[in-house]
Amino acid sequence: MGKKTGARFRAQVLRPHGHLLRQTTLSIFAFFAPVFAVLYWLTIPLGEWQYVAHGQAVVMIGAAISVIGFLRTCIWVDETGITERGFFGRVTTFDRDQVASVVALELYQSGAIDTHPQLFVTGHDGQLLVRMRGQFYSQGAMDTVADELGVPVVRVPDPMTLTELNRLRPELLYWFERRVTGRVARDPEAGADLGV
Repeated sequence: MGKKTGARFRAQVLRPHGHLLRQTTLSIFAFFAPVFAVLYWLTIPLGEWQYVAHGQAVVMIGAAISVIGFLRTCIWVDETGITERGFFGRVTTFDRDQVASVVALELYQSGAIDTHPQLFVTGHDGQLLVRMRGQFYSQGAMDTVADELGVPVVRVPDPMTLTELNRLRPELLYWFERRVTGRVARDPEAGADLGV
């Protein structure tokens, strides 16, 4: 288990793509602006606009909390280890001696032919310590983690589907990505390409 500590300052600071924040903010504004405009237009003549204002305040507070969470999300890494502060503020630190390997692969998106790079920092028991997804982090940021930690890097040559990764190494996936029912029993030889 990683230590839950304050953020340790390491040489490299990696942050998620900035364009995600801009796109999400614009999407929220594009959706809620007309909705609240219509609600105000309907409720002001009735004198019930205060309920809409309260709803709008709740949405704005939620959006502000999300922006703060995104801006605080980052990974610090150097040859001494890796520290991650997640979206919800949880900080986990893993020293270099807790890290066994890094697995890098391309993962197909659900129902699409596009792939995104994925990087998994694993411990000596094979469990996931830190995961970087291409939707949020650049390939350069992933390469920095692999280079800085100085541990063996397993690069899977062919893209994989979520189902294949779940069958071979379910411990690398988040709980909501795992297929609990109907999962094929893990084949030890099949996992050889993933550093098992």
